[in-house]
Amino acid sequence: MEMLKALLLGFIQGATEFLPVSSSGHLVIGAHLLDFSQQSLLFDIMLHLGTLVSVMVVFRHDIGKMIAAPWRWLQGVRSAEVRRFLLWDGCILVATMPAVLVGLTLKDQVEHLFSSILAVCLMLIVTGVLMLVSRRLVDRGNELTGWRALIIGVGQAMAIMPGLSRSGTTIVTGMMLGINRETAARFSFLMSLPAILGAAVLHVPEALRQPPPTEHLVNMAAGTLMSAVTGYLAIVLLLDMVRRNRLPWFGYYCLAVAFIGLAIIVFTS
Repeated sequence: MEMLKALLLGFIQGATEFLPVSSSGHLVIGAHLLDFSQQSLLFDIMLHLGTLVSVMVVFRHDIGKMIAAPWRWLQGVRSAEVRRFLLWDGCILVATMPAVLVGLTLKDQVEHLFSSILAVCLMLIVTGVLMLVSRRLVDRGNELTGWRALIIGVGQAMAIMPGLSRSGTTIVTGMMLGINRETAARFSFLMSLPAILGAAVLHVPEALRQPPPTEHLVNMAAGTLMSAVTGYLAIVLLLDMVRRNRLPWFGYYCLAVAFIGLAIIVFTS
């Protein structure tokens, strides 16, 4: 049963990390409902690293060009492509700063929220409203710039709260700034790389202080693999949904989950 629960939580993490429905909120509610005895900080870190792999697979060509851009520039290559990927390198760096600041200064306060299903449900309502608002946002043809990246990064920092979708918040923030919806979605996925990796590194020392029993490692590996596979499929699905302006569908889902969670609180208290 614990293996099945680990696979289910891996599926939840992979499916909801990139779909605008909040992976952290679903993990809190899912672990509570499943009464998963092996839920640990290290398990959560491994699930997030699984989704990190899925981003790297889907955007491997873009990531390769972003890594190569500084070296090509130093070699004297001044093509439009090199300038564009250098710009994205800088924008991702700028967009990551607010999350780093919040993670380092408000870490304990944010972690306290992960024990509150009520807080998760309220943030899911906020996520749902953001998704519904996205239908009205118009592409004004604005390019990605440093200050726009910083504002999107503030949205990502706010999404550290469980129940507030990181992908949904950053994509909608980009759309509010007039950026093309597909560009906003692509930037949201790429800027998740340092955010996910940084959060994992930040929590590794604490997680290793209480290592899980050896028999739990197999379940942890299974959950991580499941999160990677479902994360890949979720990214492909969301890119298609963004192109067709279907984000409000996720809004209705978030509101439904939030009200179900509130009902659980009322009837089990």
